[in-house]
Amino acid sequence: METPARAPADKKSKRLQMEAERDFSEFTGRQTPTATRTDMNPAIVSTLLQCFLLADFLQSAPVLSPSEPDLLKEAVERAKTLVDKILRDVSIVHTATVKMEGLTLDSGHPTNLQTMVTSLGIPPAPVLKPLSEHFTLEVCVGRMSLGSRLYQRLLGVLSDRVSGLSDLQADLRDLQTHVGKMREVAQLRDLQLDENQNLDLASRLHGNYQVQIATHLTLTHLRSFCHDLIRSLRAVAIYKLHPAGTE
Repeated sequence: METPARAPADKKSKRLQMEAERDFSEFTGRQTPTATRTDMNPAIVSTLLQCFLLADFLQSAPVLSPSEPDLLKEAVERAKTLVDKILRDVSIVHTATVKMEGLTLDSGHPTNLQTMVTSLGIPPAPVLKPLSEHFTLEVCVGRMSLGSRLYQRLLGVLSDRVSGLSDLQADLRDLQTHVGKMREVAQLRDLQLDENQNLDLASRLHGNYQVQIATHLTLTHLRSFCHDLIRSLRAVAIYKLHPAGTE
């Protein structure tokens, strides 16, 4: 009475075994010998199927390139080299363009100059902070880009009234390219931060006095922003990238 009951189960087991052997043959590219095909141990079939599935999973799993941290560090070093150059050039450009007595890069900001910042409508530089849970790499890189664009625009306005600012403009444009490369390598979003679109400096440059003050303030603020950039770039250079979805 037991034999008829087991017959369907035996046939099903035999069919599953043969299908497993066929899949294994297709995977390995070899035919299973006929003599052993009907006698293969189900445990062996199960093990081979597990190996097949594991190999297929490993083949399709995404792999994080080990070179990505090196690429980020390389992009950071290029940006840092350019910022160092901008810092050196700011001093030279200030000497060549700001002729008003008492205005030097190290003279500080008297109260009247602080008032001029407001009256000329010169926006403050984006704030750069140490990397943390709340000030992420994404935000940091976004503000680097925002600041470099801001000063490129300010110098562009002043260039209509003052000569000798075009090289700094070009360097700031190149800096944006390097920061963009950092964003690309680290797979960061472009946050599209506020770019101070209402920049209204040109309409407030009524005479040479305003032009001189605006040039002095812009170069002074640019130098300060570059010092912050150097500190932030050093922090980014040692930042450890994580595979997407693990942070």
